[in-house]
Amino acid sequence: MEKLLVHLFALVLGCTLVSGSGAAPPPATRSEIDAGRARALLTRAVEHYRSAGDTALAEFGRQGRYIDKELYVYVLDADGTMLTSGGSSASLIGRNVSAMRDATGKPFFAEILEIAKTRGSGQVEYRWLNWVDNSLQRKQAFFQRVDERILAVGYYLPRTSPAQARAFLDQAAAALKAAPDEAIKEFNRLGGRFVQDDLYVFVINMKNGHFIAHGAQPRLIGTDGLELKDTSGQPIIRNILAMAKTQKQGELDYQWPNPVTRRTEQKRTLFQVVGPHIVAVGYYNQ
Repeated sequence: MEKLLVHLFALVLGCTLVSGSGAAPPPATRSEIDAGRARALLTRAVEHYRSAGDTALAEFGRQGRYIDKELYVYVLDADGTMLTSGGSSASLIGRNVSAMRDATGKPFFAEILEIAKTRGSGQVEYRWLNWVDNSLQRKQAFFQRVDERILAVGYYLPRTSPAQARAFLDQAAAALKAAPDEAIKEFNRLGGRFVQDDLYVFVINMKNGHFIAHGAQPRLIGTDGLELKDTSGQPIIRNILAMAKTQKQGELDYQWPNPVTRRTEQKRTLFQVVGPHIVAVGYYNQ
């Protein structure tokens, strides 16, 4: 009875009771926030289209309440013709894009059309130009069919998280331990499984500080990294080697070019000592 009264009192006050330790839920990630924004914008666009019909297309294509920073609405007809867009795909208006592919060769518009035809709504991932910083990035689009129109809103997927970088490093270290020569080749292979967006592996020889592998800048392979410095003058490899003498794993913060955005950004690199090598993976701070 006492617990029931407590809950009733909480309801009257508009409070939320949390069971267990009473700890607050973890804050939403950037990906969850952006996905929520994209879904909300699509919902508003669908509601407006249902009430206004094709007269809504002009509003979707201009600055206003259907553009939320980097988010915008685009609309296809059932055959794949781009009818309107509030973003970079505006150059495609009037063209049939059903056979168009993204930077990786994926026919994502055809996928959107097929899913919309069979299921009415869905989501698809592809590569698209982010007009904010003029770089190709991973994008996730939510879409919904309304009569003969398909309305879509996409958001750019966030950068690698610390957890993803650590998992990637663990995989790279395991590969290097199991078959060093094969792993080095894979770390250096363009389009290999150890080069994913802004995530890649580099390996240093502990004895001389030379690069053995570098997934983003192959020109560094075989070069002496001891004097390599970031834009602030920090000797990156020299500092990593110094830490590796006393610990089997660690991390270092410095400035480094991001291969996705092509800008110099703050980076944190995680490393492990594997035999005579240091294997490292970094992520760019969001």
